[in-house]
Amino acid sequence: MSSIEHSVDVEAPISVAYNQWTQFESFPEFMEGVESVKQIGDTRTAWVVEIAGVSREFEAEITEQHPDERVAWRSIDKPHQAGVVTFHRIDDTRTKVTLQMEYDPEGFVETAGDWLQIVRMRVTNDLNRFKEFIESRGRETGGWRGDVPGPHQRGSTYGGEQSVPPGTVGGGGAPPGGTLPPPGPVPPHDPPPAGPRPML
Repeated sequence: MSSIEHSVDVEAPISVAYNQWTQFESFPEFMEGVESVKQIGDTRTAWVVEIAGVSREFEAEITEQHPDERVAWRSIDKPHQAGVVTFHRIDDTRTKVTLQMEYDPEGFVETAGDWLQIVRMRVTNDLNRFKEFIESRGRETGGWRGDVPGPHQRGSTYGGEQSVPPGTVGGGGAPPGGTLPPPGPVPPHDPPPAGPRPML
């Protein structure tokens, strides 16, 4: 099992950075090797990826999600991977985004790719492209503000009355991710309204 961690400072408010990360179907726009991500439920996604020249399809589930704080996930089947992305406010216009990931390479090709640090470099480049993506737009393409209860983890402020199961009243919501606002300064805006995670 290989562990990867990388952080990037994004010139965007924490809510904007977090909201954009919840738009999983936009990942192919800035993640190398991610061919498609399909939202198949509030907490489940279907992925098609290329890893070290090998095409893989797998499903992943969100194991913990708290607005403006963290999104944690794990794959349901092979290739085995798990991770968490956390969001830390630097000031009103800047956010530190940290991605921690564990990846279990399969077979000789993927093991060699891991040994050559291909996956590690990909994660670093993906976060840098995420930074460029959100900064060039000036605003998120959508967002889901639901809370997915999970185990209390280091750095988490989750707990108590703030826990609302996804898909229930008050359990999140988002404008559709298909409307792309023009680039420019980040305008002040309210959090997205309540409702289910968009299914694009």
